[in-house]
Amino acid sequence: MMAGQGSTGNVIAALASFFVPGLGQLIQGRLLLAGIHFVLAALLWLILMGWVVHLWSILDAALWKPKATSV
Repeated sequence: MMAGQGSTGNVIAALASFFVPGLGQLIQGRLLLAGIHFVLAALLWLILMGWVVHLWSILDAALWKPKATSV
């Protein structure tokens, strides 16, 4: 599990999402959101608006903070 916002894991996830939208979310274990980012970016790139989802994917991966789990 990643440490959270500002961690090295989030930086790596953000870099991964820079190259492929949704890849950072996939690295973080958020499979559904990864698929949503990837499909939306792919569809919107057809009308040259994919950069919006691409940027959203990068920021989401960088700023994600996992929920605290109780023991």
